[in-house]
Amino acid sequence: MPGSGGGSSGGGNGGGGSDGGKGPKPKPPECTPAEKVDPQPAAGSDVWKGQDPAKGAVLYFRSCRYFLPDGSSTLLTETFVGSPAGPAVPAVDPAVLAQRALDQMILRGPEIGIVPKPGGLGLVGMPIYMWTERGPETYGPNTASASAGGITVNATAKVRKIVWQMGDGKTVTCTTPGTPYKAAYGKKSSPDCGHRYSQPSLAGAYHVVATSTWSVDWQATTGQTGQITQTRQSTVDIRVGELQAVGSG
Repeated sequence: MPGSGGGSSGGGNGGGGSDGGKGPKPKPPECTPAEKVDPQPAAGSDVWKGQDPAKGAVLYFRSCRYFLPDGSSTLLTETFVGSPAGPAVPAVDPAVLAQRALDQMILRGPEIGIVPKPGGLGLVGMPIYMWTERGPETYGPNTASASAGGITVNATAKVRKIVWQMGDGKTVTCTTPGTPYKAAYGKKSSPDCGHRYSQPSLAGAYHVVATSTWSVDWQATTGQTGQITQTRQSTVDIRVGELQAVGSG
């Protein structure tokens, strides 16, 4: 039968370290020459963003390749309202700033709580409760921001799901932090994140791996938005045995 409350923290992988936003400067974007949109949109169109084509505002388009800190790049086609001389090349891609904001966060694997507790012994067929302690580094929300070139990106990271590999070939996906076990629950199954073993841990213990999927949503002051996905893991070992019947002799 499960023991009372209490959990055990798994050895979580640390998230991206913090460099205080002082990492290497991103490589400037490489843009094709700006070309005038032809024909120009009608005056009063939303694309003018309040500027007046009758006073010299011109709509241009170009393609720019932006470089990310990991060495990859992305190609975007952009439109800008500017003077006849053409729009200025932006100092930095908001996606680069989003990555820099993420690099300031510490995102960890679940701070595992589980019953039976490590060092104890669970029984075949009895409920297993799994959960994670909630906190900015283990479940979110975790926030950070980064700025450059007159642009600020605000990022918020939250755990979207935790996938528990139970060590017996079964996988449990939980979209909540899970419910900590209490003695009053007795033999009831966890309401949101649980398991039952059908065989004892013959190899000594079941190796449980909990993988958190973090969604990092970001928004720039330019209006651009995006999402970055990260994963982190923690592990724990638990023992499960069988209830032995005692003969009358």
